[in-house]
Formats: sequence, structure tokens, C-alpha cells
Amino acid sequence: MTLPVAQTPTPPRVRPRAAAIITRPGQVLLHRAEGDAFWALPGGGIEPGESASEALVREMQEELGLAVVPGALACVVENFFLYAGVAYHETGLYLHVHPAPQGLLDQSDGPYEGVEGRRRLEFAWFERAELARLDLRPPFLREALARDTAQVLHIVYRDPLPPGVLPAPSPPPSKAPA
Repeated sequence: MTLPVAQTPTPPRVRPRAAAIITRPGQVLLHRAEGDAFWALPGGGIEPGESASEALVREMQEELGLAVVPGALACVVENFFLYAGVAYHETGLYLHVHPAPQGLLDQSDGPYEGVEGRRRLEFAWFERAELARLDLRPPFLREALARDTAQVLHIVYRDPLPPGVLPAPSPPPSKAPA
């Protein structure tokens, strides 16, 4: 008789991310990748040795050909989610970002086409009032972006676990030195 072998859950992929909060009166710029049904803030991974501001300058140039000036930190987000069947633990630094004057965002109301590797991206402006009806990820953004806040927030968001999936065990608390 063969007994089932207990499987150790695969730990989530840890990734640092910088996200751009780009606004104009009453609106927020969001993007989505080809094949995705949900919208998110533009941005991307922070490379080793790169600051969040530097990552946003690079990502916006690569994805949309847009020159930007990063501003103040808006919030720090610990985001736990599944994407394409893979678990992620993303630490996000969300910054207010200002596009360079006379750039693409000033020339038309969009939507705008971008690219990330071989995937096409769509960028579009959304009224703050319509965010509650969007599939926006992470979901806390629906409320957070609907108001214009100046305070720095630290948010921990975990997607609900699918039925039958147990949460990963928490590490034991570390002992303080005596």
C-alpha cells in the first residue's frame, strides 16, 4: 500500500515593486496587460541596487515611452496574491508620480498603448468615482485612490484563499536578545 506523500507548500515568490500614482483632476491612470481582465497601477519590479523612484522612471519609459518625475511616497503595500497559479508576496512602494509636461498624457485623453516585453499594455484614465466598479488589483485601491490622501499608509492585503487551501504556517516569533 502506498501512502500519500505530504507536500510542502511552495513558498510565495517575493518581489519588490514600485507603483506610480499618476493623477489629474478627478482621474487616475491605470493599466492592464493583454489577457488580464483586471486593472492596476502602472509600475514594475525594482531591480537590485535600484530605488523605487529609479524603477518608476525606467518602467514608465520602457512601457509607455513616458518621462516622469517621481514624487512623495503615498503608501507601502504588502500584497499576497495568486497570479497565473503562482503565489506572490509583493512589497510595493507606491509613489505619487508626475509626467513630464507636454508628454503623451498631455497630448490626448487616451487610451494609450504600451508594451512590457512581448505583452501589450493598455493605459487609460478612470474617474475616481468609477473605481468602485472596476476589477482593480489589489482591491484596496478602489477606496484608497477614490480619496486624495497625503498621509503615508502601510497596508497588508491578502487575497482570500481558495477553498481547501490552508494558510502557510507563520514563522515562530524571534526572541529578543537578553
